[in-house]
Amino acid sequence: MSTSIHVNNRGTMTLPKALRGRLGLAKGGVVLAEESADGILLRPGVTVPIELYTDARIAEFDAADAALGRHLAQSPR
Repeated sequence: MSTSIHVNNRGTMTLPKALRGRLGLAKGGVVLAEESADGILLRPGVTVPIELYTDARIAEFDAADAALGRHLAQSPR
């Protein structure tokens, strides 16, 4: 299927609702734009939240690991 999409003065494009629905794109969704020899390829994208670990957060992991180690040492095998 081919459709025309207009670019406004801010460089923004709006994908038609039916196309967004078929691609599973919702408000706040991500679209990847890839330049190719044939033009521009648009694909749905996925974002994955990441956590940057502070020293305090790493200490929490270490404490949890130590507690698990103590628990496993006490458990019958």
